[in-house]
Amino acid sequence: MPCRKVSRDPNTTFALGQQTARCCFGNNKLFRLKMVGTPKPQTDRAIEENSCNRNPAREKMDVERLGTSRILNIIYKFPAAVWDSGLRRWLQNPENILQGAHLQVGQTVLEVGCGSGFFTIPAAKMVGESGNLIAMDPVEGFVDAVRRKAQAAGLENVEAVRRDALQSALDTASIDVVLLFGVVPFPTLPLGRLLPEMHRVLKVRGTMAVWLFPTTAGVPTAIQRSGLFIEQGRENGVFLYRRSDEIS
Repeated sequence: MPCRKVSRDPNTTFALGQQTARCCFGNNKLFRLKMVGTPKPQTDRAIEENSCNRNPAREKMDVERLGTSRILNIIYKFPAAVWDSGLRRWLQNPENILQGAHLQVGQTVLEVGCGSGFFTIPAAKMVGESGNLIAMDPVEGFVDAVRRKAQAAGLENVEAVRRDALQSALDTASIDVVLLFGVVPFPTLPLGRLLPEMHRVLKVRGTMAVWLFPTTAGVPTAIQRSGLFIEQGRENGVFLYRRSDEIS
């Protein structure tokens, strides 16, 4: 961290953040740095104020703006080609994995981080014409790709939206199943904020299905510790959760 001023005089004192450092120079070379102050610990009030200073609207705007980045959309074209490859379908058959989510005809499903639609199209077919699948992703290129795929497949029950799932803007208790497939853990989807939003949009008897790849990375434990969901089992690599208030 840059300091305010450094003098060539011996025993110069200058500010360094919340600390004070005394520098002694000899032959124009810094040979000793002694810290003569310690930073004051944050009080509970200061921590609370820092938390309150977070602006969800601005964070949402930043994520959605990032999703329209031309460079980002170009970069994502390369992994998207791999994600949609025949090799991946052979290694990770989406229909087989989705069986673990127990999707039913007529359900309303929210897919968080739909990407290029690897799971979107087969999931939409499973819920049928009477169902509805909301494919949500902040990246514009992915959303456009899902729309094209749904149109090509003749599916009218897919609603692809470019939005930050942390602030989904969906109605409370409007979703039967939430799909978190290969999207957690991820820096833009911190569980501390994602789980409360998924709990809010899920119906009382709704299900959250989580498929983790390539590693679980402690996600199941974090979900349990949130107190919002209780694990109901695991099938085809998919963890199934119900709202804890429904169980209680």
